[in-house]
Amino acid sequence: MKLTDVLVKPLLTEKANKQQEKLRCYAFKVDRKANKLEIKTAVETFYGVSVLTVNTAVAPGKNKSRQTKAGLIQGVKPSYKKAFVTVAEGETIDLYANI
Repeated sequence: MKLTDVLVKPLLTEKANKQQEKLRCYAFKVDRKANKLEIKTAVETFYGVSVLTVNTAVAPGKNKSRQTKAGLIQGVKPSYKKAFVTVAEGETIDLYANI
């Protein structure tokens, strides 16, 4: 797998921001097929930091439904994989630089 395909986007939520400040832990949405070693090398390459640990979790898909004129429409939101990357002491990743 190419390194450009591993990281999809950073997760910018309130919980992720608190983890960045307190634990130096950054959250990313990653490809479902990516393993921890690929995620580690991708973060080190793109952001220029040294990674201590990588934890992954798969968020399950959720059932969604909405009422329309045609009736009830039901579907499923897809599942995705999250990676929680802890960087070394004194190093940070600036996720807001490209916004």
